[in-house]
Amino acid sequence: MRQLFVRFGPFFGLLLVVALFSVAAPDKFLSVYNLRTVAMQSTLVSLGALGMTFVVITGGIDLSIGAVVALVACASAALVRDGHSIWIASLVCVLLGAFCGLVNGALITRLAVAPFIVTLGTMGIARGTAKWLANDQQIAAEPGWLSDLVRNLPEPAWLMVGKAVWLVLLVAILLSFVLRRTVFGVHAIAIGSNEQAAALSGIKVSRTKWLVYMLCGACAGMCGLLQFGLLKSGVPTAAMGLELQVIAAVVIGGASLSGGQGSLLGALLGALMMQVLKNGCTLTNVPDHVQDVLIGVIIVGAVAIDRWRSR
Repeated sequence: MRQLFVRFGPFFGLLLVVALFSVAAPDKFLSVYNLRTVAMQSTLVSLGALGMTFVVITGGIDLSIGAVVALVACASAALVRDGHSIWIASLVCVLLGAFCGLVNGALITRLAVAPFIVTLGTMGIARGTAKWLANDQQIAAEPGWLSDLVRNLPEPAWLMVGKAVWLVLLVAILLSFVLRRTVFGVHAIAIGSNEQAAALSGIKVSRTKWLVYMLCGACAGMCGLLQFGLLKSGVPTAAMGLELQVIAAVVIGGASLSGGQGSLLGALLGALMMQVLKNGCTLTNVPDHVQDVLIGVIIVGAVAIDRWRSR
């Protein structure tokens, strides 16, 4: 029963929330347009949660992901504004996100400081750099095909949902293979389960952590590009609180904050569940402060369930 709960808990939770709002607002909530909107609005959190899952599996955490998203969005807008192509800006900005993750991993392993402290500091550095780059203003630029990527109504119509949703699913399939079928993924799980035993087994712990944080940073870079396409500008104050939503999605999806356990599918379901809850509350005219309370209760409940599983 415990194994069934761990595996299918996020799925049942999502079904419960969907059923609740299907009864409360059937005409609005179950419309095709609204379902497409929910899927598109969950892409940022979902993409960030895919990278964060690897970090949490190793027993770490990354609080800088929201600030890195804002930095990448500002950098991509600045590059496009200065005449560079969207492809060049996209490549550079994904590499910028990976570099920010590399810095996190290097500081955590070399200084032997807790990931919470390191990423809290780099969060401020990334946010401040984004404000400096944008001169505390929005950087307006035309995102080109990035704008088409985040449209609710896809072209061609047979895609059914926006292209960004398919991008997230493609990344999820690729990273699932990496996590479950490669040496790197096995090493990440081993480090989260018992870091000392992993080191004694010959696993290069520091190098694996570097790669894990680089992967999370690259996912943040892709989130930043989607943010730029959505807002059609680089906003240095954007994505504030995104890191909390991402971590919540990972925990709701069944990952253990003590490391060694996590699911990419669960992370996607957790992100979708939070977006469905937010969308349903909006459609049923639930005040914003009540939405915040509900999400907070869900996060606390997910962490409590995680501790129960650990015991």
